[in-house]
Amino acid sequence: MTQLSFSVIDIVPEEYAVAPNLTVQLRIEESTGVEIHALALRCQVRIEPHRRRYTDAEAAGMVDLFGGRERWASTLRSFLWMQCSTVVQGFSGSCDVDLPMLCTYDFDVASSKYLHALEEERDGHDASIPLEMLFSGTVFTKGSNGFGVQQIPWDRECRFDLPVRAWRRLVDMHFPNTGWIRLDRDTLYALSAYRSERGMTGLDDAVVELVRSAHIGIDEVTE
Repeated sequence: MTQLSFSVIDIVPEEYAVAPNLTVQLRIEESTGVEIHALALRCQVRIEPHRRRYTDAEAAGMVDLFGGRERWASTLRSFLWMQCSTVVQGFSGSCDVDLPMLCTYDFDVASSKYLHALEEERDGHDASIPLEMLFSGTVFTKGSNGFGVQQIPWDRECRFDLPVRAWRRLVDMHFPNTGWIRLDRDTLYALSAYRSERGMTGLDDAVVELVRSAHIGIDEVTE
């Protein structure tokens, strides 16, 4: 019976991916000496918001998710960020493997709302995103009697604090100085008509004018 353990060395932005992608530099160790022929690995990545403190500005950005601070005792709970997987080649003892984490920038997704609310620094130090990684999958072993198949126990897990700066760098690499929102179709048509009637070149110009007409300074909105 294999005995596997997992630890995260680092999580870094993937510079040459087509879509926003973080790479988990993962170390896998097998302690019984059994030779691993292959490993079909799955990982559930969860965010544990209760494992860190928040500034007032961060708290204001998370009201949609957790409510006001007075409710956090019951609402600040672990939630799913993503599911990811990879196939690990054969090894014995230990190996290092890259696990891809495909990220979304959609503001309608709870994890994105949370990540966008976080500041890069706190008290002069890099702020972090508290992650919990739960591993599962299938182990293929190689021995004198042929191949064996085992399941990774459900209690295989580890924690890692991902710097907010690393996630922001990933976003800036793929969406420099931009953001995405989803609008109802009728709203989008109305906004397009508003832009066309005024000879504007883009929807961004239309939104800026509408915000200013509501007597809200655009600098105030983007702070």
